[in-house]
Amino acid sequence: MINNIKTIEILNCTIANMTLKETVNYIDNAIELKQQIHQTSVNAAKLVYMNQNDDLKADVLSSNLINADGMSVVWTSRFLGKPLPERVTGIDLMQNLIKLAAEKNYKVFFLGAEEQIVKKVLKHYEEMYSNNIIAGYHNGYFNKDEEEKVALQISKSGADILFVAISSPAKELFLNRYKNIINIPFIMGVGGSFDVIAGKVSRAPLWMQNYGLEWLYRIIQEPKRMWKRYLYTNTMFIWLIMKEKFETIKF
Repeated sequence: MINNIKTIEILNCTIANMTLKETVNYIDNAIELKQQIHQTSVNAAKLVYMNQNDDLKADVLSSNLINADGMSVVWTSRFLGKPLPERVTGIDLMQNLIKLAAEKNYKVFFLGAEEQIVKKVLKHYEEMYSNNIIAGYHNGYFNKDEEEKVALQISKSGADILFVAISSPAKELFLNRYKNIINIPFIMGVGGSFDVIAGKVSRAPLWMQNYGLEWLYRIIQEPKRMWKRYLYTNTMFIWLIMKEKFETIKF
């Protein structure tokens, strides 16, 4: 059996108190033991939406492993007196697990994004490592009637690892609905990571990542689509955290 992990709670979400290296080792152990781990990453926006959407909240909390993706969540953990060691972003975890797959002969299935994008992702990793790590792929454009067929394709692929690049809450709903059919050792949603790897969008510079300003970089890239979203979620997140902080103080 894999070991239990240390956790903290923020806004009623149980978050792993682990470094990136510890997370990779934990997942590696689960894959070797063929014990399914469903990993989810949370940032400020997702924590806000979880407090408004009971279905999303239930699906996230059904995961076996929840990591803090955003620096705002790490800073909040310190503000609340239960500090996390570092953030574990979805894209960094994915990159490390693909490297692990090449080292340990694990197979990876890639699900999500547009057909040309996911093919570019496969080509990138085939050139970096080899095609031995590829179990299969499917784009993210399929309707509800096709979901079970896609899940069965993944199950039959021989994959050890599944990355799902579909937006929230669709990816959480899909994984929670079909993870028993998929039945492979490790599954996780990776949001827009395929677009980054394929070069469709660029990731924020490291200094902006370290200062928790990736949301600002997204606004600069897509101002019309993103500014209202981040204005709302950032403001609501601060309000919810202040509420949680002061509810714990005894006067």
